[in-house]
Amino acid sequence: MSRVYVVVAVLMVGLTVPVAAQRGAATPADIQRLRDDAYLVERDVASLNQRDTTRAEQFRARLDELQEEIVYLKVKQRKEGSVQRREYADVRDGLEDLRAEVQASLAPKPATPRPTSQAAPARSVLEIPVGTEMDVRLTDSLDSGTAMVEDRFEGTTLADVLVGGRVAVPAGSVVRGVVTAVDPATRTNRTARMTVSFDQVTVNGQPHPIRGTVTEAIQGSGMKGEVGRVGVGAGAGALVGGLLGGVKGALIGVAIGGGGMLAATEGKEVRVPQGSVLRVRLDSPVQMQAAR
Repeated sequence: MSRVYVVVAVLMVGLTVPVAAQRGAATPADIQRLRDDAYLVERDVASLNQRDTTRAEQFRARLDELQEEIVYLKVKQRKEGSVQRREYADVRDGLEDLRAEVQASLAPKPATPRPTSQAAPARSVLEIPVGTEMDVRLTDSLDSGTAMVEDRFEGTTLADVLVGGRVAVPAGSVVRGVVTAVDPATRTNRTARMTVSFDQVTVNGQPHPIRGTVTEAIQGSGMKGEVGRVGVGAGAGALVGGLLGGVKGALIGVAIGGGGMLAATEGKEVRVPQGSVLRVRLDSPVQMQAAR
């Protein structure tokens, strides 16, 4: 009878080891979940920055460290094929703790009675809805032959974005983009691809997290006349023809695919020169104080 128990025990160990091994590694979906959680924390920190800049900067420093850890895990997973569950859990727990602290700081506090004569007028909060588009002129060039995943680049908005007749994002605001995927040209694959997105807009010195997808690339050089004002619902980018000098329509040699993917149609690499205009669609609402 004891031999039967031994055989059964050996079989059970043989069956459970692969399962345990699988449970010991984080999946690509786990890493993406960390990036999504970091975005939520960044959004909360941006909200806190409007009322407590010092505290927000402290949280932002901790968030930057955690985001670096996420990039490390992503690169490690791509190069080594796996990431230990313990490493993933450490970053996940750090994000959860940080978000809890940020949200506690955001909780409303009892108002201190103030004389009416000293009360400052409340600043209105504007929400830019999903689907709003902005035309962004690149201050950096993009090249799939040299770009790396997680590379940052910047551009500036061409026209005011209005919500209810008020300026939410003034023309000239800095918008930050990031390279999320790169597939350079090779001997066997002569069509390069590069995916970019936009994750931050700075208004009056205050950064606001966004999620923006490229829908169109336009070639132009210089500006003529004054910047325009584009209202939500009017089709952001409708005035771009009057804003760009030497407009040539769609950027030659670049096609836009789903999810903001840029594909080369002429030549080997995707090349978007400095001064090109990318039309960016917001994929999530953005709340901010009225610029004016």
